[in-house]
Amino acid sequence: MEDNGGWDASADAWIASIGQDGDWTRRTVLDAVMLERAVAAGGRFIDIGCGEGRFVRMLQEKGLNGCGIDPVPRLLERARECDPQGDYRLGKGEQLDFDDASFDLSIAYLSLIDIPDFRSAITEMVRITKPGGRLLIANLTGHFSAGRWQKGLKSRFVMDHYSEERPSRERWAGIDVINWHRPLHAYMQAFLAHGLVLTWFDEPTPLENTSDKHDRYTRVPGFLVMEWQKPI
Repeated sequence: MEDNGGWDASADAWIASIGQDGDWTRRTVLDAVMLERAVAAGGRFIDIGCGEGRFVRMLQEKGLNGCGIDPVPRLLERARECDPQGDYRLGKGEQLDFDDASFDLSIAYLSLIDIPDFRSAITEMVRITKPGGRLLIANLTGHFSAGRWQKGLKSRFVMDHYSEERPSRERWAGIDVINWHRPLHAYMQAFLAHGLVLTWFDEPTPLENTSDKHDRYTRVPGFLVMEWQKPI
């Protein structure tokens, strides 16, 4: 699948699905912790894989300044429609068009799972982050991306081939894209290879029981959030 892993063709369906406030998992699992960590880090930020710009706008509302990049023109068009004064640029995480040490905070909010060469993307994130700055990552957990819920008399979660890095075609709400499964050690080793220091880690679960999805994301946490610091 070409066209940015299906994202060009899926852009309008994504915009409709995410809306102004984000989907259920972002609203109830990830947004609060990502905002808290980003505001605590402070400084100039970059949101790598910003999509339609929702999280950039949320950070700006908290008083932070920065920009978003994304390889999908339609998503950037939507970001600019919603935020005409915002800074949104076409670009890929594997080759960032910024000078070394340009940002205090580099963010990948569920975007590393869309990048085939995630190791190059992490190298680029480290390069453009200032010494002492932070890298804030939200990602699928490896056990979640390696498994599926099976329905029956009693639902259960089945996982296999955890250690194999591989693409996975995902379809929902008219969206048809390629995500990448990687075991946790692949990400951890990629960050550690740059001498980064892990300063925070969590596997957040839903804040409120407001949906039938709550049970699934409580029994099997689907997401992790980690924060790394670049040594001075």
